[in-house]
Amino acid sequence: MRRRLLLLLVTVGLCGHSLAQTAGAAAAEPPPALPRITVPQDLLQTEVAKRFPVRYPVAGLVNLDLGAPRLGLLPAQNRLRAEMPVTAAGAALARTQQGSFTVDFALRYEHSDRSLRAHQLKVYRFRFPGLQPEAVDLLNTYAPALAEQSLREVVLYQLPQKEAAMADLLGLRPGQITVTEQGLMVELVQRPPQ
Repeated sequence: MRRRLLLLLVTVGLCGHSLAQTAGAAAAEPPPALPRITVPQDLLQTEVAKRFPVRYPVAGLVNLDLGAPRLGLLPAQNRLRAEMPVTAAGAALARTQQGSFTVDFALRYEHSDRSLRAHQLKVYRFRFPGLQPEAVDLLNTYAPALAEQSLREVVLYQLPQKEAAMADLLGLRPGQITVTEQGLMVELVQRPPQ
């Protein structure tokens, strides 16, 4: 009987040592990385270009035609920058004028259509080198509204149905969106219980 008890204690002791070693080894390993979707800058550029050109009449005097924005990445601020080419023409101008304006923005995920959208816009002034400063100042009174209409909530990227369905199947949804030097990185996180 004593021999069986001794054998049982040795076996438990060896197993306990083995489990402790295994637990220690597991604790030393880094946690698994969250799954993520990467969206390169050139794909973002292609997708946003599909939504332009757009025309905006200003007070019945001038039409502002916005061309496709040129996107820039701002990883340090976790934002994007859009340089918007603008053509101004109409009764108030002697001739057509070429200009531009710039907008910075953050991104958010919209679940209803699986899209990444611009929000939290920061608008910079119009630049029209061929116009008098007073005319540019007048146009700049419309710049924030124009940026809101042209870019607020614009869809920059839509998750493909296959990727969205796979994420749903695994109980995941897009979480943090990070702007990198190459494009966007969208982490997939556990969907909260409903």
